[in-house]
Amino acid sequence: MDWRPSQQHYLQRINQLLDHHIQSLPEHAPELKQAMAYGLLMGGKRIRPFLIYAIGEACQADINDLDVCAAAIECIHAYSLIHDDLPAMDDDDLRRGHPTCHIAFNEATAILAGDALQTLAFEILTQQPLSASAEPQRLALITELAKAAGYQGMCGGQAMDLASTDKQITIEQLRELHHKKTGALIKAALNMAALVTNQPLAQQKIIAEYADAIGLAFQVQDDILDVVADTETLGKPQGSDQLANKSTYPSLLGLQNARNEALSLYNQALQALHALPYNTQLLQSFTAYIIQRDH
Repeated sequence: MDWRPSQQHYLQRINQLLDHHIQSLPEHAPELKQAMAYGLLMGGKRIRPFLIYAIGEACQADINDLDVCAAAIECIHAYSLIHDDLPAMDDDDLRRGHPTCHIAFNEATAILAGDALQTLAFEILTQQPLSASAEPQRLALITELAKAAGYQGMCGGQAMDLASTDKQITIEQLRELHHKKTGALIKAALNMAALVTNQPLAQQKIIAEYADAIGLAFQVQDDILDVVADTETLGKPQGSDQLANKSTYPSLLGLQNARNEALSLYNQALQALHALPYNTQLLQSFTAYIIQRDH
């Protein structure tokens, strides 16, 4: 099964939903609202929402429940990209082939846009209606996203990344860093899908194992592409990790061993999917994409 037709369907759905959330905001700070829309709607494959919809589709979940989770997690992801690109962080001028938010607007507006998107995520999770079967999971959904976005997840991982720049770290430290910086939000998407579809604890554990594997595989492939892809294909500057003297899988393992690492994680992910008691062909196709993508 090719995952791309479903991805395009869900991409259109989530983009319309995100646009609706932004357009529903009042107009008292128009430049901030424009910057939020810019950071949230300028493009992207919407991988985290796709994972939520893919699990939900396999379990015949209420689509509106999935919408709530998908919109919230994509607001967090967009905020993280805006802040990662700032001069005090990764200092990037290009994102998805477009000027980064602080270049298109200004640094202060970009900071506020990220802050506002982060809080919008939790506004969506707390206020949007859920089905009767999913409503008891609302607090667990909020907790899952908060942990993944904060000190124990993405923010903590970003701090570890900044602290490791210009320093030699071990491959074990690099894996821990990326489990938090990149993997935590991918894992949150899958955990939220498992919660909202009321899956048994045993299946939630298997989904978490799958999430750990693909979250790390996604970052390994990102590191590889930073070495082998060009700026036009990537939509951001090629070689930026090397120029910033960051520890990456190719820099620690070598390019071929990094590719072997991605393949090993791919096999771990497939093994987890095979243990789930429903059709996971869509997720299997997506998993192959993770290590075959060129941007």
